[in-house]
Amino acid sequence: MAAGTRRIKSVEDSIRDTDEPEHRLKKHLSGLDLAVFGVGVIIGTGIFVLTGVVARDQSGPAVAISFVIAGVVCGLAALCYAEFASTVPVAGSAYTFSYATFGELVAWIIGWDLVLELALGAATVAVGWSGYLNQLLADIGAPLPESIAGETARFNIPAIAIVALMTVVLVLGIKLSSRVTAVIVVIKVAIVLLVIAVGLFFVKAANYSPFVPPAQPAEAGASGWDAPLVQTLFGFSQGTFGWGGVMAGAAVVFFAFIGFDIVATAAEETKDPGRDLPRGILGSLAICTILYVAVSLVVVGMQRYSELSADAPLAAAFSDVGLPVFATIISIGALAGLTSVVMILMLGQSRVLFAMSRDRLLPPGLAAVHPRYGTPYKITIGTGVFVAILAAVAPLEELANLVNIGTLFAFVLVSIGVIVLRRTRPDLPRSFRVPLMPVLPIVSALACLWLMLNLPGETWWRFVIWMLVGAIVYFGYSRRKSRFVTEGGREDAGAANAARRD
Repeated sequence: MAAGTRRIKSVEDSIRDTDEPEHRLKKHLSGLDLAVFGVGVIIGTGIFVLTGVVARDQSGPAVAISFVIAGVVCGLAALCYAEFASTVPVAGSAYTFSYATFGELVAWIIGWDLVLELALGAATVAVGWSGYLNQLLADIGAPLPESIAGETARFNIPAIAIVALMTVVLVLGIKLSSRVTAVIVVIKVAIVLLVIAVGLFFVKAANYSPFVPPAQPAEAGASGWDAPLVQTLFGFSQGTFGWGGVMAGAAVVFFAFIGFDIVATAAEETKDPGRDLPRGILGSLAICTILYVAVSLVVVGMQRYSELSADAPLAAAFSDVGLPVFATIISIGALAGLTSVVMILMLGQSRVLFAMSRDRLLPPGLAAVHPRYGTPYKITIGTGVFVAILAAVAPLEELANLVNIGTLFAFVLVSIGVIVLRRTRPDLPRSFRVPLMPVLPIVSALACLWLMLNLPGETWWRFVIWMLVGAIVYFGYSRRKSRFVTEGGREDAGAANAARRD
């Protein structure tokens, strides 16, 4: 009974599935490709959209510390992802890892949860991309109507267009996707470095004082479901600014770091996953954390934090010091940067759903691989349609917090899962090991949980509703269609794994 309920899928079964001819993905990616993917998806919304909002409304000049806190939390989770991805080099990331440790039900839950991170994340960034495009068009005197472009659009046409274009690129192959990403990453990293180098000449020391603005009580409206859950549960009101504001800011800018975990979804398409996955995951996160901190310090030094633009902080800061040309360059860089973010988030989503379909938790026909391009084209197209619909009609703010809570929940399970797999399968070869086991994974899980508690209660009940819908789908369809039921032997494997664990 317990084995049937948990349905642990062994690491060996997961790896064996990757050799099925109809589901075999092409191995084209190197360590450099993975690092480029990581940088390509991490650098985007955080610098070009969120920096001004957090500095102006929550952290002040200490937004740099918010980035450091979020980066450290992600770094702890990244260590856990690196061990898992190098040990279980299979598409699906946290979904696949959970299947090997907690069993099918938890794997389904995390797979369903990853839709919040990846699909909603892609839609959020597509909406931001539309806003930057319209600003750039406005600079040359040809803006699109606000009803069809920008963050307030009723039906966002540019967002649909960029999602459709990236879907085509993804269908045409992982090699093409990596080349497109490499070009875009070179452009946006060059612009980020330009911002740092030029902006340093316009930094005013007075703008850093006070570095941590005095704490202010929460606004009257920040109560009930609008307040952070930690306030509702424990009566702890962080307000704004002060160190409470810095922590609340870290929970928001955490969105900027989403992406390193997506590198793990490409494990099955990596030439040497044991060596290259840890390098790609940890390397991209380290590079991006340094760039985030540097840019945030420059921006709040150029312009008083209370005057920063919420929509385009970098471009507005350069315009404020009399460099409108740089504002245009930054807008172009933002478009390029957000383009790669949309593509890689959709790549991650398609690979997670591909793994779920291959396990028949979703219709198995969706896991078909294109005979020429070697990509899961049906899942990719379906992902593109879903993201395009979300981007067309969903407001940015409503999506961002759900993306955060979905990602943090995945990090918590992966952090716990790496401890579980060490105990249940100590025999597995591990080319990378999390140091200070089990201390660092436990700290990672607790830190992620704390950031989750700093999100509004409204986000939590939406998250719970989403999870309940997922449970209905699982017990109504996926559990009955699973390969554990439709193929002989997997139940026996699950029982053997459970017996060995006991």
